Amino acid sequence: MIKFENVSKSFGDIKAIDNVNFEIADGEFVFISGPSGAGKTTLLHLLLGEYHPSAGEVIFDETKVSQIPKKELPFFRRKIGVVFQDYRLLPERTVRENVEVALAVAGVSEEEWVKRADQVLKLVGILDRAQLFPSQLSGGEAQRVSLARALVTNPRVIFADEPTGNLDWETADAIMDLFHEINKEGKTVIIASHHKAIIDKMDKRVIELKKGELVHDSGHGKHKKR
Repeated sequence: MIKFENVSKSFGDIKAIDNVNFEIADGEFVFISGPSGAGKTTLLHLLLGEYHPSAGEVIFDETKVSQIPKKELPFFRRKIGVVFQDYRLLPERTVRENVEVALAVAGVSEEEWVKRADQVLKLVGILDRAQLFPSQLSGGEAQRVSLARALVTNPRVIFADEPTGNLDWETADAIMDLFHEINKEGKTVIIASHHKAIIDKMDKRVIELKKGELVHDSGHGKHKKR
């Protein structure tokens, strides 16, 4: 479903990704690990078509992402829900409104907004915070809102970029349990993280990057259990 084929990406003299090859099948749960600057976030930008490879191809469902016309990219990106470390919530909007913004961007009828927002807010355990503003939330609650926003358009893939980076262990563990449950429902989950304790506990496939190179792929398939 997702394939990086001899992918390199350079920014001037800096090689962020260096000849990376891997495939991720439908329904897999995969960690992209490595220290800061290893190239984890660059992989996300390449997958979304925000960057084009300097060499090689990123392929999603047999389609070369670099060849998707610019006007079609927004439709393509609806297949991928993104969860950011810094949440990226709109401070002047309530929790519910932050989730509904994703529906508006996706062109979903306004009549469906409340129902769909309620469904995902309930799923991530934060429906009782729907009328609060981001400044009134804890870090864990804000991350749950970010996850709800990523899920509300029903993407096939969830890509989380360091989703536990700002959280204490107990809160991070609860967030990872949510990702596990979402994966069990059939969604492909890709998490960029350097949180070794979390990665070890989850016991999923790990693709490790170092200075832009793929140095290890544990190769666990989608049936790997916790």
